Amino acid sequence: MKSFSYERATSPAQAVAAAARTPGARFIAGGTNLLDLMKLEIETPAHLIDVNGLGFDRIEATQEGGLRIGALVRNTDLAADARVRRDYGLLSRALLAGASGQLRNKATTAGNLLQRTRCPYFYDTNQACNKRQPGSGCSAIGGVSRQHAVVGSSAACIATHPSDMAVAMRALDAGVETLRPDGSRRTIPISDFHRLPGATPHVETALADGELVTAVTLPPPIGGKQIYHKVRDRASYAFALIAVAAVVQTDGTGRVALGGVAPKPWRVEAADAELRRGAKAVSQALLAGAQPTEHNAFKVTLVERTLEAVLTEARS
Repeated sequence: MKSFSYERATSPAQAVAAAARTPGARFIAGGTNLLDLMKLEIETPAHLIDVNGLGFDRIEATQEGGLRIGALVRNTDLAADARVRRDYGLLSRALLAGASGQLRNKATTAGNLLQRTRCPYFYDTNQACNKRQPGSGCSAIGGVSRQHAVVGSSAACIATHPSDMAVAMRALDAGVETLRPDGSRRTIPISDFHRLPGATPHVETALADGELVTAVTLPPPIGGKQIYHKVRDRASYAFALIAVAAVVQTDGTGRVALGGVAPKPWRVEAADAELRRGAKAVSQALLAGAQPTEHNAFKVTLVERTLEAVLTEARS
């Protein structure tokens, strides 16, 4: 691990000011992903800013009737919250499908959104990876790509986003609240928060340098039958081959988002309008323009079959 300096922030303003004045600084909370990457020298921050003491660990009702989830709320606490279980069951189920109990006890809401891909070529520093070293190439293209993206990828990167929570957030139309070094605040729609790789796969989110995630907001509950179905190689502690997050109303309308198929949580709003026509129509709209590899072409069929199972369950 490369050497680094460390400070413990006592206020949000102090945290973003420290990030602004220190090139290469990173915020750290649970550290369940960042510390692993530092040990492998994939991430080499010059300075760590501990934000655990900033008080962003509460879940509060909003005036609009939704919820504001602090950036430091642990995944275990979020999944267990009575309001989340009652009104946003999709989110609770997605969280419980991810990682292990020990990791969920440490991992935070913001950290979950910001976790980096689990592409094995990204983790192997002997391999070319444009996410790790821009311009070096992508060893996954032409390599073993069973776990990789079938849609939304580019000639520079075919890695997938690993989060389960973020897929549920995308289906629920969450917003990401942030604080910038200049003191201004903004809310980024979850649809715009994660970026597609294009020619710059190392730029993974819409955050500016030194911008701190402070909370995630959920709109008022939308009801419906909420299902999160994760297909993986083993029953626990494994990343999704594909995941389906669905909200289906009694009239057959609803929303669908996918995990495990793209570099970001994948939702195509036009596909939501196809729900009444069935799984085949929805999956065709979701995966329009898909470019699977010889190793992961099965994901296209798997999405349709999993959607069929989810819609059958929702309508039963």
